[in-house]
Amino acid sequence: MPGSRKHQRVGGSALSTSNFLLLFAAMLVAAAGNTALQSVMPAIGRAIGIADFWVAIAYTWSAVLWVVLAPYWAEKSDRNGRKALTLLGVGGFIVSMALCGLALVAGLHGWIGGTLTFVLFGLFRAIYGSLGCATPSATQAYLASKTRKSARVAALSALSSSFGLGTIVGPALAPLFVLPFIGLPGPLFAFSLIGVGVFVAILLWLPDDAAGPREGRGAAMSYPSQASMVTGASVRAATAEQRGPRLSWRDGRIRRWVLAGVAAGHAQAAALTCIGFFVIDQLKLSPNGAEESIAIVMMAGAAATLAAQWGLIPRLDLSPRSLILWGSAIACFGLVTTVFAEDLYGLVLGFGITSVGFGFTRPGFTAGASLAVPLAEQGAVAGVITAANGISFVAAPAVGMALYELDQHLPFAAAALLLLLLLPWAALRLAKPGAQPHADEASPA
Repeated sequence: MPGSRKHQRVGGSALSTSNFLLLFAAMLVAAAGNTALQSVMPAIGRAIGIADFWVAIAYTWSAVLWVVLAPYWAEKSDRNGRKALTLLGVGGFIVSMALCGLALVAGLHGWIGGTLTFVLFGLFRAIYGSLGCATPSATQAYLASKTRKSARVAALSALSSSFGLGTIVGPALAPLFVLPFIGLPGPLFAFSLIGVGVFVAILLWLPDDAAGPREGRGAAMSYPSQASMVTGASVRAATAEQRGPRLSWRDGRIRRWVLAGVAAGHAQAAALTCIGFFVIDQLKLSPNGAEESIAIVMMAGAAATLAAQWGLIPRLDLSPRSLILWGSAIACFGLVTTVFAEDLYGLVLGFGITSVGFGFTRPGFTAGASLAVPLAEQGAVAGVITAANGISFVAAPAVGMALYELDQHLPFAAAALLLLLLLPWAALRLAKPGAQPHADEASPA
């Protein structure tokens, strides 16, 4: 029926609502699956008896591959069929989650040793790091190619909201999938199966664009985590018609913004890596009973980040510099509150306040760098921002967990100190003329 939901169109787009939902589901299942994994991994590591440091390190190779290959797949999405690359990314997610789940089940049941368990986990996780990064750019490009220019920003923002929604859905559902015999790795198999459903739906019902025109383009996005809320750079880059020349982070127009973003990103990545372990230790929980409390704290953080980015930022209309200053101050206060938390309420409050602050800093540095260059260089600056966001998840988790081994309060205190040092530097350096937004750009969305 012409008037049915299946044939309704997304505003300003030739894409039907049902096809939009397929793209949305591809992004959502990856975000939800990743945050569900993050919510159970601390308990799994403790149950297997592997040191907390090595649990964090197991993600590093995947993060490196994501940072390196995300721009490559973004370029491929502009030259090849986007449906094929979307399927590649979802397929990588499915295989990686299933194999990681099998390795963890084997380790929990004592079939293989703890060291081998996490070596295999790191290798299987790398499948997602290398292939999963194809999904964001391919889905963005598919939508952009079907949407007129004037409506692309709104349509791409709606698609990208799936990442934020996934960060709440993942931890919320994870405890429900901790099943008999399978145990804590249950969420990995559950989201792998959900991914299979999404893969089949895309394969059957998303029109193939391999032979059609591909005017829209996709932008690479940073390594997925609770911290990876999508902001304006990737959306604006996906609206550009052509890629600009390669841009260095040392460019005087964006250098200060990138340094501020990397500093805040390292503080955020370290805190996010350690929070699950901190919940277990502060509440004195057993590994098998910890997933619900960790999920509650992570959901509170994700909801607080969404509230900041979807609710507060549009209403407060702060400049990029103000977002970084206020965000750093709020996150610093939240981290200090987290350090002194002794019960679940205190942890939820502290991590929630922390997440509000980081919900300000990432859009702040993203918008500052994006507005510092003209429209023709938006694709280039998006690549720099992607690398800056992703690089935090290469080194910071290892550093944070190394500090955690010394004292469980230390990574949060160190992250707070880093933000405290960032405040006067940002107040002085981001006020200089070279760091001001480019005159021909609109204010950040």
